[in-house]
Amino acid sequence: MEKLKIMVVFGTRPEAIKMAPLVLELQKQRDAIETVTVVTAQHRQMLDQVLETFNIVPDYDLDIMSQGQTLYDITSRAMNGLKEVLEKEKPDLVLVHGDTTTTFAGALASYYSQTAVGHVEAGLRTGDIYSPFPEEMNRKLTGAIASFHFAPTETAKANLLRERVDPGKIYVTGNTVIDALMKTVRSDYEFDDEKLRQIDFEHHRVILLTTHRRENLGEPMRHIYKALRSVVQETPDAEIVFPVHRNPLVRQVVNEELAGVDRIHLIEPLDYEPFANLMSRSYLVLTDSGGIQEEAPSLGKPVLVLRNTTERPEAVKAGTVSLIGTNVDVVYETTRRLLTDKKAYEAMSNAVNPYGDGRASERIVQAVRYVYNKCSERPEEFK
Repeated sequence: MEKLKIMVVFGTRPEAIKMAPLVLELQKQRDAIETVTVVTAQHRQMLDQVLETFNIVPDYDLDIMSQGQTLYDITSRAMNGLKEVLEKEKPDLVLVHGDTTTTFAGALASYYSQTAVGHVEAGLRTGDIYSPFPEEMNRKLTGAIASFHFAPTETAKANLLRERVDPGKIYVTGNTVIDALMKTVRSDYEFDDEKLRQIDFEHHRVILLTTHRRENLGEPMRHIYKALRSVVQETPDAEIVFPVHRNPLVRQVVNEELAGVDRIHLIEPLDYEPFANLMSRSYLVLTDSGGIQEEAPSLGKPVLVLRNTTERPEAVKAGTVSLIGTNVDVVYETTRRLLTDKKAYEAMSNAVNPYGDGRASERIVQAVRYVYNKCSERPEEFK
């Protein structure tokens, strides 16, 4: 039986986290599938750290990153590098992920070589091509080229259907970020950070805090920190771990409000593996980040989102996430409630994560095998 040749292309840290489980799943199918892994290294250092975490050695490393690179640089370098690899390898299918410039360049280079494209994490939309820029247009253009669309949720599928994508070419798989998390979190994981090693996760309830959004700079952040300082001072078994963003404007307010406060640990930003394991040992997460809203619920952690809007409505609807904004009283009362009201806590921690069940990569590989007549059944959809 002739093997299928699948090329997987990615270039940034977030793509690497989400594509790593898929590469590992494809490699399990060595009898039927030859996997070729190509990285553009649009982000160098951060990409390498993820490759190391998942023990993935790329077959091709285009190493395109340069000082002060523009979108024109990334696109043209990625296109030219991929042209050579595509001509040499002649894959049956190229898999790209999400909405980076590497994603679009990978899809376009494949189209120019008349190679089919599968789009992982397809169908996310804001409806504004300049927000986020250039991601919204990258994902739309990639979707226009792709032959197969691996949508993480029903909402993403609905977006594609509105754009008249053939329903038979859409597979609802869940998000591979949940697969990555499940491969990364370990009960025997040991932190390198000395402050984290000294925290008693077993007997204390740890609140994980992250803030970095531009719209929260200044007074909104100050309100968040004041509220949480009061929460910790009134809850003897509560501690806060706060990997502080490198933005000096964030650090200034953090130091004014939280430096030196007992049971509040200010640490440097963490790599993916320690952060995922910290999340799993925390009791509760407060964040203004997007991705954490997908990850924390799969670990049974309620998420309080320090924003008034979210591009991830599924989690709010499912009850795993609550949008609370930055008002000092609301942040204080909502956090205190989850620390004092067991029913309210359990209602959030037991809600089903709408983003995935850890089997997205499995479904994608089955879909690929189904498309190329290597198995007879479509994968069951993630619900």
